[in-house]
Amino acid sequence: LDGEPRVRLLRGDILRVNELYDAFSGASGVFAIAGFLTLPMSQNPPLGLAVNVEGQVNTFEACRYAGVKKVVFSSSIAAYGEPEGDGLIDEMSPANLASYQPGSMLYSCTKLIGEALCKLYSQKHGVEAVALRYSTVYGERQHFRGVNALTIIQNWDRIAAGEPPVLPGDGSEVHDYIHVADVARANVMAMASDLTGEVFNTVTGAETTVKRIAEILLEIAGSDLAPVYADIAGAVKATSSPALKLSREKAQRMLGWVPEVSIEQGIRRLVEWRRSQK
Repeated sequence: LDGEPRVRLLRGDILRVNELYDAFSGASGVFAIAGFLTLPMSQNPPLGLAVNVEGQVNTFEACRYAGVKKVVFSSSIAAYGEPEGDGLIDEMSPANLASYQPGSMLYSCTKLIGEALCKLYSQKHGVEAVALRYSTVYGERQHFRGVNALTIIQNWDRIAAGEPPVLPGDGSEVHDYIHVADVARANVMAMASDLTGEVFNTVTGAETTVKRIAEILLEIAGSDLAPVYADIAGAVKATSSPALKLSREKAQRMLGWVPEVSIEQGIRRLVEWRRSQK
């Protein structure tokens, strides 16, 4: 962002609402991305809950005070909990949190609260708001805090070091991996839309096993290493189902959004970025 005249960086804390008042002055839209993910939430519940709940309330209050027209909130498919059966999961599907690990359950609940705040502030205060339920986001500048996306970056680092990738169970666990560029584009399209009070799955709709992730990584590396199958004791997990059928029909119909980056293309882009860091 260096040298970009349209960008002004401000250091702040969403738990200090006065800092949000200052930051939002003159803004017409806010992308509400700040939040704790499942792994840090399980490690520090008091701060995680404060940021994800109180911080989101502060964000909407500051938007209301500053006259911000629209908020796009980063939610998660964790709002659905563990899939039941093999049916299609759309935005009207109920949450099934009973079987979730405690950290994952806390995270899911904070996202449901954030979505409820979107609807409440839209109805009561005229602050337009749209929530995007992301699936497993990965891509360039990948961090190490996302639970499910860690499979990609950690196993690439292992392969690059000459070590075999390590996969949970028998490798059949599936996720819906979505590239960060597709997520960014969904945010922009949601902000530009006239919609409010809506929730959208921001997903590819494709099921990819962790075994397939390892195959792609090994193909890129030109490696003949064989994966090792081993569960890590005490590992924090979100959804770990053998089936995950997520619908993106609503986002396509109402926003005109469809994902454009395949898992093979996206992983190659991630690997190229990772190599550039050495």
